[in-house]
Amino acid sequence: MPSDRNPDDLEEVDLLVCGAGAGGMTAALVAQLEGLDVVLAEKTAQVGGTTSTSGGTTWVPGTHLSELAGVPDRVEDARAFLESVVANRGGARLREAFLTSGRAAIEELDRKTDVKFAAAAAHPDYLDGPGAAYGGRALGPINFDGRLLSREDFERVRPPRGEFMGLGGMMVGRAEVGALLAPFASIANLRSAIAIVGGYMLDRLRYRRGTRLLMGNALVARLLYSLRKAKVPILFESGLKELVVENGRVVGAVLEGPAGLRRIRARKGVVLATGGVCWNKAIRERLFPQGTRDYALGPVTNTGDGADVAMAIGARFEDGGDSPALWMPCSSYRRPDGTLAVWPHIILDRAKPGLFAVDVRGRRFVNEANSYHDFAMGQIATGAIPAHLVCDAAFMRRYGMGMILPGARNLRAMVKAGYVIEASTLTELASKIQCDPAALAATVESYNRAAASGVDDEFGRGSSVVNRFNGDAASGSKNPCLGPVGAGPYYAMAVRPADLASSAGLSGDEFGRVLDEDCEPISGLYACGNDLASIFRGTYPGPGTTLGPALVFGWRVAKHAAGKLAESAGAMTDERKQHATL
Repeated sequence: MPSDRNPDDLEEVDLLVCGAGAGGMTAALVAQLEGLDVVLAEKTAQVGGTTSTSGGTTWVPGTHLSELAGVPDRVEDARAFLESVVANRGGARLREAFLTSGRAAIEELDRKTDVKFAAAAAHPDYLDGPGAAYGGRALGPINFDGRLLSREDFERVRPPRGEFMGLGGMMVGRAEVGALLAPFASIANLRSAIAIVGGYMLDRLRYRRGTRLLMGNALVARLLYSLRKAKVPILFESGLKELVVENGRVVGAVLEGPAGLRRIRARKGVVLATGGVCWNKAIRERLFPQGTRDYALGPVTNTGDGADVAMAIGARFEDGGDSPALWMPCSSYRRPDGTLAVWPHIILDRAKPGLFAVDVRGRRFVNEANSYHDFAMGQIATGAIPAHLVCDAAFMRRYGMGMILPGARNLRAMVKAGYVIEASTLTELASKIQCDPAALAATVESYNRAAASGVDDEFGRGSSVVNRFNGDAASGSKNPCLGPVGAGPYYAMAVRPADLASSAGLSGDEFGRVLDEDCEPISGLYACGNDLASIFRGTYPGPGTTLGPALVFGWRVAKHAAGKLAESAGAMTDERKQHATL
């Protein structure tokens, strides 16, 4: 172990952090940098949780990185934006803590650790409104060379979803897809393809997958690399079983590992960062809408342990406001080995001209170019579960759809696998997806009229900044998100909402302290990441609005445990009793 201490011998520390996702890893890292004696306990054999399979984008307003990128962002603007998005749903004090600490948290990580981001010059917020930003707020983790980790630690980084890797283990960035699909289109494409594929082939001589890590995998690897440098002991395969309480204060926890149960005392407290509700069956059955309970995008080992052990000692649990979860529309099919392949429809197809979505009646029900969360919320609100994405052959060749890449080279295999439905006519397609043929024909006719005029009177597709950003300005259409549906064959792909993160979670205050049923802090107990109820109350303001608060509240928890964040006199008293997160 890179640590000076053997984690197996630890019996008492200052801070015990349970869960090695972005929030927990940040809390452990910052606490160690503050001089606390820390141990990080992870239920599985790998770090990263949901973060490792995500895009890694981290939404933090007003950072120095936005200035370096030439798109300076102001906290005042973000405050106005969030006031318009979240409105009177509650959570104002926690959001203010997030806004006022974001810059300091990112600056410290940038200065003292290997956790490095770059602000995107163009990556707009998901909703229009006062203070909305086109760039600067979305921070992308800088690519990481996995060879900097030991061989053992590289294997400890949970890999991305298999559907998002090429050639069995190669990570590819969004901007690199074109070069790999058309390597001979230009010298630049060829050089890029050779560098990416060649490097991957060399990696496979020594590693089980490519060491060129991008997106969420890069963020997780950077956090692990920094934790190792800071000599933070990590207990793997050590799941949280219960909290130890003495005289009303949490003083430690019981963990279950390969050797059985062990108790670790924590002088400053315990941090819950176990991944949120995710696969917790009881909470899903109680809070999640019909049609959304059977599948989550997080690891199956994320079973809501933090919520369960906290509620067992009287912690307050919030329903998440507008929604208990944050959603992505996903398509899927069964591989020959019986495993489920799942594709989150994030940005690559829904906003492009020539595709629309229909419900069971064969009617459109939502602005297809909206954010993945808002699209899925449209499904839930209208009962369109599943919905079908519909396009023609020209669209499929140009853009692809889901796991079918541009050029549609794997189209025949995906039709055979039942992933996508093919039909020669709209009437035949309607029959196959079991909707009214006349309704589907009328939908196509209405959609084509909107494409011809460039205006979607029904749902406003292409009217927002993020709609147009994810559309295709080079399509030649009047509206970058609208294009005609032409001759067949036609294709339909079923999509269902799957939760990518929890919005429901433990009530907390501005320091990340977990609150009891009377909305008072439980001494010695903190939460961050998805274990803490979303500060955005079931709304989804922009790219990375789960990871941004996870990192910032991980930082704030560590600072508070180290005595570096003082509670103001009378804070969160009358207001707390009115609403736990007001």
